[in-house]
Amino acid sequence: MIKKVGVIGVGTMGQGIAEMLAKNSLDVLVLENSADRLEHAMHMIEVSLDKQIEKWAITSSEKKLILSRIQPINKVDELSDCDLIIESITEDLEAKKEVFKQLDQVTDASTILASNTSSLSLTEIASVTRSPERVIGMHFIHPVSKVDLVEIVRGLKTSDETVESLKQFAEAIQKKSVMVFESPGFVTTRLICLFINEALHVLEEGVATAEDIDLAMRNGYSFKYGPFQMADHFGLDSVQAALENMFREYGDLRYRPSFTLKKMVRAGQLGVKTGVGFFKYDTDGDRSNESTRN
Repeated sequence: MIKKVGVIGVGTMGQGIAEMLAKNSLDVLVLENSADRLEHAMHMIEVSLDKQIEKWAITSSEKKLILSRIQPINKVDELSDCDLIIESITEDLEAKKEVFKQLDQVTDASTILASNTSSLSLTEIASVTRSPERVIGMHFIHPVSKVDLVEIVRGLKTSDETVESLKQFAEAIQKKSVMVFESPGFVTTRLICLFINEALHVLEEGVATAEDIDLAMRNGYSFKYGPFQMADHFGLDSVQAALENMFREYGDLRYRPSFTLKKMVRAGQLGVKTGVGFFKYDTDGDRSNESTRN
């Protein structure tokens, strides 16, 4: 049974994963590559909980209990007694392989090693470990606390036992799971990134503004978020990285990132995490009414 979980990389996705796990009565260890990033992550988790208190979704006592279950740590070897470790760093294959190489050295074969990658090869990530059968994909959807879905992605050597353990774990944390065999972009990333990329082409052609394109998809087709607000929350750099990986793997022009997306990433306009993307956001990640593009 999984009772203690490590989360490596607590950016927007990692924060959501850690908070969600703690809400489900799990002990969570969180690790970042700098003390400042770790402190910021803990602050943002607290901000998220405070917003829920304002909406009467949780009480102050529940907030304290959730935070008490999340323990910041400084070294990877402090994860050695975790039952499950979820890696959620940037979408960089070599960086992820380095993390899994380290985890393989400090954990025993009973620890499940999962990656929250949205598009990269689990088989290649697992290749740097001595026990590739315990490596698996666990791709959550943003915002983690509100979307009750997780993609469980099987690499070439992932064992049936590892898959079954994660299926049971997904049920325990109140997530519906979809089983996916490794393929670039899996199911959700492959479809949603094409949606975002096509919206970018519509914007580039001057058909409509970013605001109106989002409005059309929210009101016309019952999307909770339009493509541009989605992209801002995912991180424009993450969207670009996923598209480039799928473009390399499939060789299909549909996956070639739009020039506007590349330009915004070069300018450092990455969305919520930098305060500006297609729209502007305050320090708490709340959107202002101001669009940055026509």
